[in-house]
Amino acid sequence: MWMWAFLPVSLALVGTLGVWTVFGIAVSNQSVNLTVEFPYISTCGSYTPQSCLFSQICNVCSFLVLWVVCVRYQQVVDLGGASRVNTASLVFGFISSIGISILGNFQQSVERIAHLLGAFLAFFMGTLYFWMQAWITYKAEPSSDRRWTGPVRIVLCSVCSILVISMTVLHNIGFRSAAALCEWALVMGFFLLFAVFAAEFRHIDCHRLTVQKNTFNKNYGNSVFGLQPVA
Repeated sequence: MWMWAFLPVSLALVGTLGVWTVFGIAVSNQSVNLTVEFPYISTCGSYTPQSCLFSQICNVCSFLVLWVVCVRYQQVVDLGGASRVNTASLVFGFISSIGISILGNFQQSVERIAHLLGAFLAFFMGTLYFWMQAWITYKAEPSSDRRWTGPVRIVLCSVCSILVISMTVLHNIGFRSAAALCEWALVMGFFLLFAVFAAEFRHIDCHRLTVQKNTFNKNYGNSVFGLQPVA
């Protein structure tokens, strides 16, 4: 079932093509003016008609992120790498995916506070999630992919950490164009980090759907469905 490798790759492709399409539409209909300043991604997605596309892209990416996070968590568990760090990464990944949905559906021109909250959850929680994955890379079952996925994750996580701090500082001191460039680079870095999961996901054998009947008493029964990746 090496085709599972397409899941993180699809996330990276959909997200990358989506945000740059929104940028292209915003520039073409002059919603943003590049001669004034380089726009934030959310600025490009604040005006119609691209605001609708931006929201939909964020919703799709949020769903795919959650899917990738859950599959990676279960894969690590199946490889005998269950730990508090793996559980914490699941929580941070879930929070980050919710943040993506929030920032996409609450445009900064409409609801600025909610949008900034979503951005914080997506960027800061996302950065923590990937650092945890870098740590898990060396703690999970040994794999030949570790020789390159580990260093790549560490380098990309370091770059993303620098970018998220730089973006915050530059925005607060008024260098909006520089902060926006950091944001674009940060998002591209995140998509690359998600794409790296393809190396691990290609080893997943299958997804197994099991049905277990569990009778609580003589009159009531319950069916439990479990979706579990087998690595």
